Amino acid sequence: MRFNSEQNSKSLFTAWIIVLLFFIFCIGFPLLQVLLAATPKDFKAVFSQNIWHQIIFNTVLECVCSAFISVVVGYLFAYAVVKADIPAKKFFSVLPLVHLVTPPFVGGLAFILLFGRQGFITHTVLGLNLSLYGFWGLLIAQVLCFFPMAYLICAQTLRGINTNFEKAARSMGAGELKIFFTVTLPLSFPGILSSFLFIAVSVLSDFGNPLIVGGRFRVLAVEIYTQLTGWLNVRTSAVLGIVLIIPSVIFFVLQNKVNKKIEERTAGISQKSEFEKSSCPLFAKIILTTFVTVISIFILAQGASIVAGSFQKLWGINKAFTFEHIKHTVQYTRELKNSVGFALISAMISTVIASVSSYIVHRTDVPLKKTLDIFAQIPSAIPGSLLGLAISLSANTLKFRNSNVLIVVAMTVAFMPFAYRMISNTYGQLKYTLDDAARSLGANQLYTLLTVIAPVSKGGIFSGFIYDFIRGVGTLSAVIFLVSFKTPLASIELINLAEQGNWGSSCALALCLTLITFLILGSGLFINMMISKKREKINGISFFK
Repeated sequence: MRFNSEQNSKSLFTAWIIVLLFFIFCIGFPLLQVLLAATPKDFKAVFSQNIWHQIIFNTVLECVCSAFISVVVGYLFAYAVVKADIPAKKFFSVLPLVHLVTPPFVGGLAFILLFGRQGFITHTVLGLNLSLYGFWGLLIAQVLCFFPMAYLICAQTLRGINTNFEKAARSMGAGELKIFFTVTLPLSFPGILSSFLFIAVSVLSDFGNPLIVGGRFRVLAVEIYTQLTGWLNVRTSAVLGIVLIIPSVIFFVLQNKVNKKIEERTAGISQKSEFEKSSCPLFAKIILTTFVTVISIFILAQGASIVAGSFQKLWGINKAFTFEHIKHTVQYTRELKNSVGFALISAMISTVIASVSSYIVHRTDVPLKKTLDIFAQIPSAIPGSLLGLAISLSANTLKFRNSNVLIVVAMTVAFMPFAYRMISNTYGQLKYTLDDAARSLGANQLYTLLTVIAPVSKGGIFSGFIYDFIRGVGTLSAVIFLVSFKTPLASIELINLAEQGNWGSSCALALCLTLITFLILGSGLFINMMISKKREKINGISFFK
């Protein structure tokens, strides 16, 4: 289809132009400013200093180790829940998902409360005068933070494995351990690789945990921020951002290829298979149950430490009960309102852009479809600190000083890819005859999207909106360059309190932010459940493939 050869295509052309301009000015132009800010001399200066060699090595080491261990923990957790009939599996299956929607920096704060110099486990329980700041502490904190992502992907992969392969191996006399290593694990490899690549990108862009827990173990994501705010060294910050985005883009491209292979494999071998749990030996079941119990205790301990820290006079020193910290959060009302308000606006914008761009890319034949598809997903590969730096540099170039708009733009760009993928998957389940029927009745493409495609895709659209909203409420790295005295955010204030050692107030503020997040999630799940019930009724009309 070409715009000038299709009847009633002006509305689609307008939408295409708006989406394209948004991607150019909010993604392409800021990244270009980062590239222009760094000269060959700046690259030479950075790569000629041993300190940057060490920081780059630290970043690579942290990324590989955190991603690898997170995948191992996530896969074993998923296998225990999905394949092994462990006790309380419903509880264990939900706990990582609950942990996943908790603001990421809360884990770093909780880690200090548990394993810091005055930590509950290190000081109170074990009586040790030590601190886990640095590589090992950061590794543990990031594994606890990111393993739920691996769990989610690996659980889906395990459920999609055709059990006929395992049945065949079992009928030939293979034991459960041999079946696991020769059948289940090889068939799980695409999901394992996909989760590794996804977590590797997330670890590279992680800002809160290295800032709170990293100590003297310096990584690129934090150095991008430090060089600009501490030393006003824009060029060095830009060089570090470019260095950081290279592996992120590589991981992103590889992950997309792996995901496509997973979709092909799922379509080919696991569509018609009924799920069946493996007859896991008793010894293995005990080991797996113990494993998930220990991990779950750590997750629950993190939440408990935030609650306890909110009501304890001085963490690790004065354990007297107090409401002082909770009352103190009243002075951060503006920060909380800003966080929720900006997240709401950016989630609405990102969902609209994701819905329209998904329709244009996947259900029309217009120019530059592949370019739009790349632009819609590339922010997944941009570390948050680099995105914030890019938007800040582009705002300076354009002499634009409205921090409200800049924060909304940063949040919109940072979290739009997830909504785009979710909505694209939802659109992919719809029959193309819906579009043909609407067009035969005289409806143009945009009207078809608004009145036919979007209404029957409410579940996917709303899930994308809720995710963007939740992540926006607790965002940190993408907006830390853009806040001002007039636009304070709760996440930024929480980090400031933690750096000052004001653990009580930081815990209380983290608790409020977490409760807001779960309130939003609960409301979203309820509304999504109602939408799903309506979708089941619509399903009877066979709109879906």
